[in-house]
Amino acid sequence: MRNSDAAALVARLAERKLTVSTAESCTGGLIASSIVDVPGASAVFPGGAVTYAPSVKTALLGVPEELIEKRGVVSAEVAAAMAEGAKKRFGTDLAVSVTGVAGPDGGTPDAPVGCVYIGIATESKTVTFREDIPGDRDEVRRGAAERAIRHCLELTNE
Repeated sequence: MRNSDAAALVARLAERKLTVSTAESCTGGLIASSIVDVPGASAVFPGGAVTYAPSVKTALLGVPEELIEKRGVVSAEVAAAMAEGAKKRFGTDLAVSVTGVAGPDGGTPDAPVGCVYIGIATESKTVTFREDIPGDRDEVRRGAAERAIRHCLELTNE
């Protein structure tokens, strides 16, 4: 994990007096772990949720069941809803979410193994990114967490 990106994100959020929360599926808490590895993270990170099952995405984050059924759990729309739900649930200035297929099984033609959607909700907008990450399960999960943090860093630089 590129801790320098997490450290830069924590520093930037602290400097701007902003907070971040996480909603993770395939990364299983790697984003939150990267953030809390940074000294001073408690000033910017109140918490996050690992929402692996669709029912937990609905119960904890308010992702509509109909959206999951219509678009699929691995989709830009679900990533956006997860981020918006985490932002609301934790009362943060921004939230980042990840949903994807880490493998080795579970891929589909629309969402093959390594397909990951990252959602970031801010005060003014929600954006999503599709990332196709090569490698085994561990590489996909770690790559997704790194890219999610990097996207947060880029968005907070605007």
